[in-house]
Parts: sequence; C-alpha cells; structure tokens
Amino acid sequence: MSTGETSLEPVTAEVVLDAVAQRTVLFDFDGVLIHGDAFYLFMRDRFERSWLRKLGALFALPWMILVVPFSRRLAERALVHVGLLGLNERRYRLAAEAFGASLVRRPKQFCRDGLSALRRHQAAGDRVIVVTGCEHVLVSHILAQLGLGDVDVLASQLRPGLLGMRVKLHNVGRRKPAQLAAFGVGEWHVAYSDSAVDAPMLKPAAEAVLVNGTPKVCKKLEKALGRTITRVDWF
Repeated sequence: MSTGETSLEPVTAEVVLDAVAQRTVLFDFDGVLIHGDAFYLFMRDRFERSWLRKLGALFALPWMILVVPFSRRLAERALVHVGLLGLNERRYRLAAEAFGASLVRRPKQFCRDGLSALRRHQAAGDRVIVVTGCEHVLVSHILAQLGLGDVDVLASQLRPGLLGMRVKLHNVGRRKPAQLAAFGVGEWHVAYSDSAVDAPMLKPAAEAVLVNGTPKVCKKLEKALGRTITRVDWF
C-alpha cells in the first residue's frame, strides 16, 4: 500500500509542471500555413464553375461600386453571398469539404515551413490555436486532411439565410483577441501572422512573428506594436 502511494507522487508533480510549462501559440492560416487565401480560392472556384453565379455578380456590381469607397469589406461580402446562393448548411458543408480535400492535393499549395513549425510546437507540448479569417468549416476540414484535426480553430462563421449561407462573423483584426477571450484564452506567448491587420492579436504576444513580410509591412507592424518583431521567410 505504501509503495502505491509513493508511485503516485512523481506523476502528480510531473502533471503540474507540464501544465505550468505549457505555452499557448497562435497561428494565422492564410499566408502562414497555406499559400494564398483558402476561402478566396473556394469562392473563385464556385464562380468559375457557374455562369449563373457570374450573372449574379454582374447584378451585384452596382451595389459593390456604391459601397466600396466606404467599405471594401461590404463589397466583398456581397460577392460571398452571391457565391453561396442556394446553399443550406448541409450543402455548404459538402461543397466546402470537397473543395478543401481537393486543395490539400494540390502540389506546393501549403507552406511546409509553417506546418513544420506548428508541429514542432505541438511536439514541445505547446497549445496551438489557429486563429483565422478563413471560414470555420473549410479551414477545419483542411487541417484535418493535413493530419492536424486536433488543433483548436477560431475562424469566421456563416449562418443560414433565406437565399443561402450568409456571413455571421468575419474573424479579422480586433475580433481575433475578442474570439480568444470568449474561448477562455487570456494570454498567449507566440503569435504568427503575415499581415499588419493582425496587430491586435500580435501585440499581446511575448513574441510576435511576421511570416514572409515585406520591409514596409514589418515597419508598419513594429510601429503598431511599439517594439521589434521576429521575421521569418517560409516556403
């Protein structure tokens, strides 16, 4: 009995030490783990496959021209809604997962250095979270296809509407730390991004890493953060 009690003590201490040592590491997705913008590629594919969607985009053009001087994001959202016309949640999931699977099979589509860095953090015992503006179903399926289905994902979200799926939440800029807070994450140690738009997510990190950033983007980001950052070139 005494031998059993003694054997439990080192295990408990090790678990506590692991919990204390674990770091939280954030990865953007587009431009960091994948070359390009996955949801843009999905939308482009949908428009290329349907002349009806092209016609719908033509009808939406006057509205887009009207709003783009005030909000480019509203104009882009209109195109997204046209591209998703007629899709309910089930049909959208099937379409997004089919495209995600095809994307994974494309040669040189993904950033091998970024994926290697993510896996190194996992091997070191860090908690990895992908925080992205890409849509949740699409990015989650892509990560699962890459063997990273166990990674937490905070992403943009869609909702069903009368004519098809609509944008519910676009997870960019200040919404990323807000999403992290809602997810119960109050601090993080390392954050990777390719864009100055992610300054709100990068600023709280002990180490902010800019991926494939130009000197102009680096200078802009360092000014926003008020400190120097780490720059990496990934392929």
